[in-house]
Amino acid sequence: MTKSLFPGFDGLMTLSRREGVDIRPTLLRVLTDLYVQTRVHSDDEQRQFVELATRLIDQVDDATRAAVKARLAVYPTTPVPILQKLGLVAAQEGRRVPLAREIPTSPPTHAPARTPTEAEQRLASNMAMQPKDAAEIHDMFFRAGTSERALILHNLAQTPLKAAPRIPTVRAKRAIQILEMAAIAGDIENFTFELGDSLILPSRVAAQIVDDAGGEALAVAARALEMPSPVFQRILLFFKPEIGTSVNDVYRLSRLYDRLGEHSALVMLAAWRGSTLAVTRAKYQTALHDGERQRARAGASQTRPGVQPGTSPTVRRGTGGSSDR
Repeated sequence: MTKSLFPGFDGLMTLSRREGVDIRPTLLRVLTDLYVQTRVHSDDEQRQFVELATRLIDQVDDATRAAVKARLAVYPTTPVPILQKLGLVAAQEGRRVPLAREIPTSPPTHAPARTPTEAEQRLASNMAMQPKDAAEIHDMFFRAGTSERALILHNLAQTPLKAAPRIPTVRAKRAIQILEMAAIAGDIENFTFELGDSLILPSRVAAQIVDDAGGEALAVAARALEMPSPVFQRILLFFKPEIGTSVNDVYRLSRLYDRLGEHSALVMLAAWRGSTLAVTRAKYQTALHDGERQRARAGASQTRPGVQPGTSPTVRRGTGGSSDR
């Protein structure tokens, strides 16, 4: 069960220890979610889950352990060794009750927001991104390769171009929950709709982000929502199986995500929005130009009729037989 979904499990663990990208909490949550989705498991599936989960339980933080404990405490066929590992007492065979004592969770720590310098604030207020620049950044990013995209995002951190406003916290939290549920369910349509709706992007751009094979565009969108790193990793493993089954891709995108700054993500978000304006403007400019040409042709063909050669103007005569001048 587990090995078929995560053939590179051991490789991910090795990279996690060696390179410092700790994905063990994510792996434990994903393994637990997969296990509780099915009521009945074979002996081999149960053995694999016990081996992997037991190894991870001792290596994750208290918050992850508490979340996994809550899921498995109400699951009817949690293996006894896991119950014992989590401090859940097996009263009878096939039954257990959670201990009254709960694993304490440490309060989340939020890094203080960096205050922009006076020069940065002045540049941000004066250099809003033009649609043409936005379209160029958009096209350049999606045409670039993996290493080039990382360089583009790194350079955006120092760009004077104006970033998009932050997504409101309440809206972002709601979007993160919906996106994670849609990813676990493999619901591409709702995932794409929610991504576009929360980031105020047209469906065309949202679909381009979701369909992007490299995964960097999805990382940028997730960072714009300030999605927690473990949630982003779970989305990779569930929603992007072509990435989730590759040890190197999971590690690469996890490292990129942890290093990606909010400012870079919001500048790219502004480019995605502005590129749509550029496309729309170009389309309507073409339509207006064609309309002007048609009106000009119509005006040229509708000339006022003049006096034909060999004819004289009609002379209107008065009542006395004399012409009116």
